[in-house]
Amino acid sequence: MVKCVSILGSTGSIGRQSLDVISRLPGIRVAALTAGTSVERMAQQCRAFRPELAVMATQEAAEALANGIKDLPTRVSWGEEGLMEAATMESADCVITAVVGMVGLKPTLAAIRAKKRIGLANKETLVCAGELVMAEAEKYGAEIVPVDSEHSAVFQCLMGSGSKKEVKRLILTCSGGPFFGKTREQLQFVTKADALKHPNWKMGAKITIDCATLMNKGLEVIEAMRLYRMPLEKVDVVIHRQSIVHSMVEFVDGAVMAQLGTPDMRLPIQLALTYPERVSCPVEGLDLLRCGPLTFSKPDLENFPCLALAYRCAEKGGTACPAMNGANEEAVAMFLRDEIGFYDIYRLVSQAVEAVPFVENPTLEEILEADRHAREAVRRLSQL
Repeated sequence: MVKCVSILGSTGSIGRQSLDVISRLPGIRVAALTAGTSVERMAQQCRAFRPELAVMATQEAAEALANGIKDLPTRVSWGEEGLMEAATMESADCVITAVVGMVGLKPTLAAIRAKKRIGLANKETLVCAGELVMAEAEKYGAEIVPVDSEHSAVFQCLMGSGSKKEVKRLILTCSGGPFFGKTREQLQFVTKADALKHPNWKMGAKITIDCATLMNKGLEVIEAMRLYRMPLEKVDVVIHRQSIVHSMVEFVDGAVMAQLGTPDMRLPIQLALTYPERVSCPVEGLDLLRCGPLTFSKPDLENFPCLALAYRCAEKGGTACPAMNGANEEAVAMFLRDEIGFYDIYRLVSQAVEAVPFVENPTLEEILEADRHAREAVRRLSQL
């Protein structure tokens, strides 16, 4: 079990649930908390957990926080410099990366180089620079324990297994989101409010929209490839509406191992903190007699083309993945501001991927450049 944690993105959904888990685990301290501009919520967290360092995204938010907690010993910083410091604090032995988007890449790499355990909830880090990140983790001996429910499930199914040669395929489950079963015609005019009604999980707005388009599952396919060093053809997706089976691993002898549990993110968060131990958790246990039938079906790639796009980008590799991710972040933000429609997300992302110059073996700088070009392309294409 870890002893001291920094949480990057503490005021978001995963960050808040991480602090809830920590509050119930004796002996774990909080070294640093970081957030965007949620000053009031960060102030509450600082009073509850007394971190050494609190970081806000902007100087204005940092000054407001400092004024609000000036009676505390917590030091306040801001911007990328503060985020990097939070990721590398000597007192922390674990960093939970719960920030959303590409902003998580640099601090995750910094934490890896500082030999921290990474509780990885920021999937964009591996989607955009997975090969670089995993190579650095191997070089510095940093543990990466996934916090995503699906990747935590695979992680648990692989516990104690032998060589990767024993694995036939990884099977990621997908709830299908709020629009499962709907046709393209029915989806033409769905609203932001419709898309934010996830049937099973309570998550932030961006990831909830990604679940509605199935882009989230596409990102997870790429993440699984990188995290478990698996070729694309060994990573499959099945629709599982109940979100009880969180993912499965099929072995070469035909055995399939699955991880089941109630749909509560505190379970994988806690495991990332206590691994290799398991301890009691406040989450209600799974009652197999009450959870109903468990069903599985193929994903609908025609009406939810973002998943197919992710597969194509995964197959192409290089800067296709960071371009897709950056374009998707930009398009989803526009959808959440009611500036574009639901299917405009796929249209803009696919067009932006084609517009960004392709680099087969990109450096970190070229990955960041592809992300920037893709965002610019989405903004430009949305005006046409």
